[in-house]
Amino acid sequence: MANTTKVQRKLLRFIENTIVYGILILIAIIVILPVVWIVLSSFQQGTSLYSSTFIPKKLTLVHYKELFTKTDFPIWYMNTLKIAFFNMIIGVIVTTLTAYTFSRYRFRGRKEMMIGMLILQMFPSFLSMTAIFVLLTKLQLVDSHWGLIIVYAAGQIPYNAWLVKGYFEGIPKSLDEAARVDGAGHLTIFWKIIMPLARPILVLIALTNFTGPWFDFIFPKLILRSRFKKTLAVGIFEWVQGRADNNFTLFAAGSLLVAIPILILFVFLQKNIVEGLSQGATKG
Repeated sequence: MANTTKVQRKLLRFIENTIVYGILILIAIIVILPVVWIVLSSFQQGTSLYSSTFIPKKLTLVHYKELFTKTDFPIWYMNTLKIAFFNMIIGVIVTTLTAYTFSRYRFRGRKEMMIGMLILQMFPSFLSMTAIFVLLTKLQLVDSHWGLIIVYAAGQIPYNAWLVKGYFEGIPKSLDEAARVDGAGHLTIFWKIIMPLARPILVLIALTNFTGPWFDFIFPKLILRSRFKKTLAVGIFEWVQGRADNNFTLFAAGSLLVAIPILILFVFLQKNIVEGLSQGATKG
């Protein structure tokens, strides 16, 4: 009887594991298959994504060569890289200082300002499009990369400041007090005590600020007007409207090049991203 029960448990465990792993494999195939299809299509001859075989019979780099020699893709790429880089730098500095101020200092209006930031992050950013456009027009920053960078850097403050503040709250304040006893000032404590301990959350904020401009279409479309100031999202969208009906493989090559920098960053910074996101969220 005991042996029969043991066999039944093993059978049930085998069935459960088979179902779970089967579902996971199916989900993985659904996610990975379109990506592999786009990658292989970018090396395929011709202009269509469809061919008689899943793996192209003959691979070619002609679409990548055409991207850099016959289109504005390099200009869009450099524009996006520039906006993403400066948004990352400015965003991390502003967010870190804001979060540190709310985490370590007590001043009049602090609670009201934090509630205001909490409310602000609940509204979709496109609700402010009209106000942003009018403001940038007054500042003569329409059709300017710096106008777009300012919008991105300012827009990310409410959510990211709350996230980083939560992480800072998890750093013992006894470290600050010990440093003050040793004669350290506010700037020394912030730079030499807090910043090294907050590396995971800073990496997460830097990455989200860097990746944002690569995928955003609404604000670049609203702010940027001239041909040579477009970002990848706007350029590729307009390019798709005009050309993709007869050039899907070129579009696949461009999409793959867009994804490469983001993929590299996620692979190398995965540990810090997971740690920063989990600790920043739980300690908030």
